[in-house]
Amino acid sequence: MTARDTSTRKPWYQRIPHPAILIFCLLCVVWLLTQIIPAGTYERHEVNGRSAVIPGTFHLIDQPAPSVLQIFHAIPLGMIAAASVIVIVFIGGGLFRVMEATGALENLVGTLVRRLGRERPSALVWLMTFVFGALGVAVGYENNIALIPLAVLLGLAMGGDRLVGTAIALGGVGIGFATSPINVYTVGVSDQIAQLPLFSGAGLRTVLCVGALALLAHHTSRYLKRVRADAETSLLDRDDRSGSLDKPVESYRLRAADIRVLATFVVGLAIMLYGVFAHGWYINEISGVFVAMALAIGAMAKLSPSRINQYFFEGAASVTSGALLVGLARALQVMIEQGHIGDTIVHGLAEPLASLPVLVSTLAMTLVHSVINVFIPSGSGQAMATMPIMIPLSDLIGMTRQTAILAFQVGDGLTNMVVPTSGGTLAMLAIARVPYDRWVRFFFPLLIQVFLLSWLVLAFAVAIGWGPA
Repeated sequence: MTARDTSTRKPWYQRIPHPAILIFCLLCVVWLLTQIIPAGTYERHEVNGRSAVIPGTFHLIDQPAPSVLQIFHAIPLGMIAAASVIVIVFIGGGLFRVMEATGALENLVGTLVRRLGRERPSALVWLMTFVFGALGVAVGYENNIALIPLAVLLGLAMGGDRLVGTAIALGGVGIGFATSPINVYTVGVSDQIAQLPLFSGAGLRTVLCVGALALLAHHTSRYLKRVRADAETSLLDRDDRSGSLDKPVESYRLRAADIRVLATFVVGLAIMLYGVFAHGWYINEISGVFVAMALAIGAMAKLSPSRINQYFFEGAASVTSGALLVGLARALQVMIEQGHIGDTIVHGLAEPLASLPVLVSTLAMTLVHSVINVFIPSGSGQAMATMPIMIPLSDLIGMTRQTAILAFQVGDGLTNMVVPTSGGTLAMLAIARVPYDRWVRFFFPLLIQVFLLSWLVLAFAVAIGWGPA
């Protein structure tokens, strides 16, 4: 190879195939697993309106493995199964294109950067990371999808690329959700199964949450500093770095019209959160609120109906590829369900933990849940499928139930931000217009650091016999 060939060779992460190709390859791998792994199931019963596994009832079933044609059939079935998430990606893209067209979003970000100082962006990165982390702790994961473009624009205004804002928002919300001491979907459901006081052990979980968010803020600040010094060090292609403030930072001010638009947006978010917590709203209801917000924001900005329509469809069109990836990723779970191998995998991964020392089994439990998260990406769904097995197992090996729940919380929550079956993550990346492979390249080193921190906390929990048992 000549020197010229070496200098023009692309970095390895730029030679990674398109995420759609990667997901299709994974789909083929899952199909192969259905041919190798026997179909099996646990018996289930209803606990507080949810289907929960009955420990000790696993058995193999006579179920023919999916044919090779099911690989292709699973794709449209995945699109149908993920329809609600795909819809919110399109509607979320439309909402923020309307809001972007009003100029209010840019004026807000410009004013924020002007007041906090463009020349010292690290403080702003730390502040906003903890703000989004708090939203993840208190509000949830997918519920914060509407705020992703705001953070992306903020990252661009600070002289970074789209990954900076995505790290602040997606990373902050994701880590906050993963380590939340009051996570109703993981900790709350697990506490019910383990018959522990609701959200008990919040103190140690809070320490882990703050430490993990600090690691994220440090990781993002270092990346931002590098990109500001040399734009070519960005992990994104030149086209994916586009978008920034159109005027000098010093010229930005919030107008009365901007305040009306932003107030409308905040009211919409408040209505959404009220519905989520008071009435159990989820993706479909949130999508409806987003449509109403787009219309109300357009009206507040005195945009004509035709302009609102134009901007909305422009925004929806801009996230098409990401929306389709969500459906393609859902095909993986469809294939697992068709092959009935999900329970077999859970059973096979859980049983060996009983023969390990308590500390080793605790750390291994996080990895087991990380693997299971690929196949059962729903936090509450994984809790209902695995914790009825893991809780009795923890009793047998001398691990406190509180520690077992934290091991599940870590393994399930942290990997949500990288597994290709996480529809919420793919949806937020689609709205941020950040390629999945570049996000993994950015986030994976941090994921290892947070796992190491989590293992230190878990080792401390084992050492003190963290309870209640």
